[in-house]
Amino acid sequence: MTEIIGNIIIGIGIGFTCFGIAGLFRFNDFFTRLLVSSKIDTVGALTLIIGVAVRMGFSFFTGKILFLAVIMLIFNPLVAHVLARSAHISEKDINEKAKEEAKNQAEGV
Repeated sequence: MTEIIGNIIIGIGIGFTCFGIAGLFRFNDFFTRLLVSSKIDTVGALTLIIGVAVRMGFSFFTGKILFLAVIMLIFNPLVAHVLARSAHISEKDINEKAKEEAKNQAEGV
């Protein structure tokens, strides 16, 4: 029974990851892509890790995996925030390049 539940949770994690990757290709803005990639890391990877933990049963291995999940839960949003803040402070022309790419896509270039 735990294998079936674990496989379902792993499938949900794979679904989150696939939709997140599609979102990476859909958005042109740097900050939006950063948001989507941080969600892939946080939600998709954590769901996969929890699914593996449920599937393997409760043991020392599961404890190590759940410890890794807690570390990811803490550090993934933190790293995404640091990247976004440094890009915002540097005031690079990130959005202009995204607008140019969108214009080229609309023209079919």
